[in-house]
Amino acid sequence: MLLALKLALVPAFLAALTVAGRVWGPSVAGWLAGLPVVAGPIVLLLALERGPAFAAQASAASIAAIAASEAFNFTYAWTCRRSAWPLALMAGMLGWGGIAMLLTHLPGGLIWAVAAGCVAVAISQSGLPRVTGHVPAARLGLGDLALRMLAGALLTVAVTTLSASMGATWSGLLSVFPLLGIVLAVSAQRAHGADFVALLMRGMVIGRGSFAAFFAVAATMLPHYGVWLSFACAAAVSMVVQGATRRLLRAKRTVRVVTRELAEQQSAD
Repeated sequence: MLLALKLALVPAFLAALTVAGRVWGPSVAGWLAGLPVVAGPIVLLLALERGPAFAAQASAASIAAIAASEAFNFTYAWTCRRSAWPLALMAGMLGWGGIAMLLTHLPGGLIWAVAAGCVAVAISQSGLPRVTGHVPAARLGLGDLALRMLAGALLTVAVTTLSASMGATWSGLLSVFPLLGIVLAVSAQRAHGADFVALLMRGMVIGRGSFAAFFAVAATMLPHYGVWLSFACAAAVSMVVQGATRRLLRAKRTVRVVTRELAEQQSAD
C-alpha cells in the first residue's frame, strides 16, 4: 500500500501542476509549485513509516530547507542568463548543496527554521532577475511530462527509503530537494529562455508562504494529534494561505502588464 502511494501520489501532483502551468503561464506555474506537492506527500509517508515525532522534526527541517531551494533558484536564474542549462544546473545544485550543509548545523526548532526560510525568501524577492516583457505559457510534450512524473516517483522512494539512516533533519531537507525547480527550470530555459525562468522563480517565492504554513502546522500538531488530523489541518491552512497570496500574484501580473503597455506606448511615440 505504501509503495503504491510512493509511486503514484507525487507524480499525480506533478502532472496536475504541469497542466496548470501550461494553461496559465510561468508565474502561475511557479506560484503553484510553492505548494508542498512533493514534500507534503513525502513527509506524510515518513509519518506513516517512522511515526509522528520523526515527521514533526522533518517538517521543521522542511521549512528551513526553503533556504536551500531558494539558493538553487537564485543561482540558476542568474547563471542561465549567460550560460546554457548544464552550467546553470551545476551552479544551482552547488548553491543548494552548500546551503543544505549549512542548515544541518542550524539549531533545532521551528523558530530557527522559519527564520531561515524568511531570510531566504526576502533575498530572492529582492534579488531575482526582473522581467517586464511578455512571456507566453509553456508548451509541454508528453515525454517531458512523463519524465517529471518519473523523477517525482524516484525522489519519493529514495527519500523515504534513506530516511532510516539519514535521520529527521536530512529527511526534511531532501523532501524539499528542488525537483520541481530542476525540471521546470531546465525545460523552461531550453524552450523559452532566461526570462521565462525568472518569472517561474519569482512565482515560487510568492508560493513559499503556503509551503511554510503547511509544515509549521504539521510540526506543531503531529506530536499531539496524530498523523491524519495534523496533515488535514496543515493542508487546509496551506490552501488558505495560498489563496491569500493569489492576490499578490495578480497584483504583480497587473503591474507587469501596465509596464509593458507603457513601454510599447513610449516606443510608438
